[in-house]
Amino acid sequence: MKLLKVAGAALNQTPLDWEGNKQRIVRAIEEARQQEVSLLCLTELSISGYGCEDAFHSPSVLQTAQQVLLEILPATRGIVVAIGLPLFYRGGVFDAVCLAADGEILGFVCKQHLAGEGIHYEPRWFKPWPAGVSRTVDVAGESYPIGDLIFDLDGVLIGFEICEDAWAADRPGSRLARRGVDLILNPSASHFAFGKQEVRKRFVQEGSRAFHVSYIYANQLGNESGRAIYDGGVIIASEGEIEASGPRLSFADVQLTTAVIDVDATRRARVRTVYFSPQIDHQDTDRVRHAFRFPQLQPAASEVTLAAWETSPHLKEEEFARAVALGLFDYLRKSRSAGFVVSLSGGADSAAVATLVALSVELGVQELGREAYLSKLAHIARLKDADSVPAIVHQLLACVYQRTRNSGEVTLSAAQQVAEAMNAEFFLFDVDPLVQQYTQIVSQALSRPLTWEQDDLALQNIQARVRSPGVWMLANLRGALLLSTSNRSEAAVGYATMDGDTSGGLAPIAGIDKAYLRRWLRWMEERGPAGIGPLAALSAVNAQQPTAELRPQAAGQTDESDLMPYDVLDAIERLAIRDKQVPLECFLLLEVHFPQYDRQQLAGWVERFFRLWCRNQWKRERYAPSFHVDDENLDPKMWCRFPILSGGYERELAELRTYLSQPEA
Repeated sequence: MKLLKVAGAALNQTPLDWEGNKQRIVRAIEEARQQEVSLLCLTELSISGYGCEDAFHSPSVLQTAQQVLLEILPATRGIVVAIGLPLFYRGGVFDAVCLAADGEILGFVCKQHLAGEGIHYEPRWFKPWPAGVSRTVDVAGESYPIGDLIFDLDGVLIGFEICEDAWAADRPGSRLARRGVDLILNPSASHFAFGKQEVRKRFVQEGSRAFHVSYIYANQLGNESGRAIYDGGVIIASEGEIEASGPRLSFADVQLTTAVIDVDATRRARVRTVYFSPQIDHQDTDRVRHAFRFPQLQPAASEVTLAAWETSPHLKEEEFARAVALGLFDYLRKSRSAGFVVSLSGGADSAAVATLVALSVELGVQELGREAYLSKLAHIARLKDADSVPAIVHQLLACVYQRTRNSGEVTLSAAQQVAEAMNAEFFLFDVDPLVQQYTQIVSQALSRPLTWEQDDLALQNIQARVRSPGVWMLANLRGALLLSTSNRSEAAVGYATMDGDTSGGLAPIAGIDKAYLRRWLRWMEERGPAGIGPLAALSAVNAQQPTAELRPQAAGQTDESDLMPYDVLDAIERLAIRDKQVPLECFLLLEVHFPQYDRQQLAGWVERFFRLWCRNQWKRERYAPSFHVDDENLDPKMWCRFPILSGGYERELAELRTYLSQPEA
């Protein structure tokens, strides 16, 4: 029986934060050593940070990454550590992992499959390493093996799949298994998306079973570089069974997860497998040997425990709350901002944003404790005397209700109730005199009065735009981040005023559709996250029909009367943008799913969506950075690209109209 105590560490790194990243790596190594771990897998590109983007093209960045690696090496005495970094070789940059032990570099393994879909642009920066190729590379005047390597330490054979390698059909693990590997390490930077952890568990678990190996998956943690959120969640599996599963969406900088694996058990399983054929004709030129000795261990029982929220029937709601809360906290501290400002309208979107800010405090303090939480925000001087969660929220979050003559008492009351319930600081701005002043200036210039009959859109937009300067000023005075409150449904059809309600430095819910957001708010009112509970004050928001309140009250304005029912809008958006269906295809599918609506009405909504989508790409280009929380994002800077100018689907819409003009069968 050959037992090894192994670990994976989820790290909250920051691009180009050389000292901070090094300190967290060394801390993870020290924690592993204290827990008598013999082998530790860190995250992908852990030295430089994953999200350096075009800075990966800088020779200085590549040189500094090597220098930091050399500075980390002394911490690896007595332990084996996999450390990620970008590596320059023969004119190309490679996404590499250094395996180090006893203060020495053993070699470098390079990623074979690059992530080039969705939010990932790895082929822009890196080259894929060819399977089965190994060479040597010079680092600090010494020559080391590089390529598709396996490592032999005390008779234990170790190989790598680096993040996307494990998602590919031709994953390296199958070849590693034929070469006799006992343990596969997977340093990853896999972004958060709803339900994605189950996919990761499957490929780790199934990889360990099919390859007859032990498998360590270590993922990036937190809001690393602004838009993507990483959920951590180390997974260690052996022979098809998960041995350990680390916490996800943690507020900690380092999360270590350990397990004891039995190398002989996986070998026995492989020997018994009829279909396994070892690659005996392969020369061992790609095998790196090092005289490391793993300590003798006694058998120990392992138990996989998950946080209560991980097994909740409301997992999506829990994930949304925790992912965005963590994203906000990391954005706040990494940008060194002094708090948040939200223009709180009394409606669903702004209430959700304010609630998520409050949750970032509650969840962070719950996990870290007040002192540790505040130490991570030590740059905010006014927090030093905050002795409770409500006191911290009060110092961090300012909410502003901005009233015009078209605002109602219902929304004012709802905004006040929500702000009071979370103990946010609350301000009331009366911006109506500014609206009237701008209206008068323009009216005089045009030599005619502005009327709702003739100038509806302009009169609505000026109210939204007048709300921007004052709330920006408040944010500047507080050194705070102004949070935009626009959602994905609005972004799809441009139902937002540029330089008005889109104003802000960060748009935390711009990737979430309105129909889901309303469901989440009802869940927050009635249930709330595990260990936190509900926010009953949201009932004042949830009882309303969403409205911009930009027309006179007598007009009875609602968002859905301006656009279409949100569930229909979101369905069209998914069909048209995610699934790339043309208008007629969208219509035919909508008829099946929404039989309660007249077909002419459905066709009209489809046409409205496509026209508004095409006209408003320029708005989506100007939105503040948004968090990526699912694979239906519309952010053109990281997910969904579309031309600002286009033909507007005229031919496709004509096809839909022709179809409707024909008699029904």
